[in-house]
Amino acid sequence: MDQGGNVSGSDAGLFQSTEEADAKILAAVADRVVRMSMTVPAVFFLESTKPLSFVGSQALIFFEPYVKAFLPFPDYQRFAVLMEDRNNLEKLIVEIERRDAEWTAEQRAARARAKAEKEPDPRPRWRRWLGP
Repeated sequence: MDQGGNVSGSDAGLFQSTEEADAKILAAVADRVVRMSMTVPAVFFLESTKPLSFVGSQALIFFEPYVKAFLPFPDYQRFAVLMEDRNNLEKLIVEIERRDAEWTAEQRAARARAKAEKEPDPRPRWRRWLGP
């Protein structure tokens, strides 16, 4: 960092990030959590560790070599820096909940379409209980 407060060199990408790029990273993480059906555990964990967000972000930095060995996440360092701020943690929780609501609505709509496309049984309802 020079005297003007500008970050230079290899750390420039870590600390000079736009809100749009940060939102994109948080959205990618939220999307992954929702696709893995881990919404409730993730929100519970994030809410319970809010007071320790800085310590958690340092743990992310410590475990970076191990995580990168198993999970390809190109913006891992930026994500670890984002998790230092509780506001970003709250943004992540809100994004996870929003994406989960969208995914749930899509699943319900797909089930309703499948049910509507299903051919109705011509027999009376009481007759269906008796078998074929």
